[in-house]
Amino acid sequence: MTAEDFWAGFLRETGRDTDTRYFECFHFEMSEKWANELLRLVLIGQKRATASSLWAFEKEGGRLPGAGDLSIVTDWEGNPRCVIQTTAVTVMPFRDITFDICRREGEDDDLESWRRGHTRFFTEEGKELGYAFSEDMPVVFEDFEVVYVK
Repeated sequence: MTAEDFWAGFLRETGRDTDTRYFECFHFEMSEKWANELLRLVLIGQKRATASSLWAFEKEGGRLPGAGDLSIVTDWEGNPRCVIQTTAVTVMPFRDITFDICRREGEDDDLESWRRGHTRFFTEEGKELGYAFSEDMPVVFEDFEVVYVK
């Protein structure tokens, strides 16, 4: 099913205006294994947030998500699996993120593990997009809720 067909079904089944647009259609992470695992965590309700580099948004020319935005989450192959709605967005330096914040991502049991994994991710992403990870890097922390699963 295409993202457009999935979105049309979401609008129809939830009674939303047909002019409603989605913010983005995306998969998590940069590998099939992690994209599908993080999607699984979203679908079971364990993952309720995501962290992105502000520098990635700037390099790609995109706007930041905002509260109320709706996005389609896909698996690695691009198959739409759910719609999430952003509930809050906070931007802060990587070094200031606490476990109380990052645990909403549902991926790690402690702050050290979260920092290791995200340092790896942001370092790899930075190589692709042309930025260098640092502890001062601004992180866009997006809380969300799943509003539709098909």
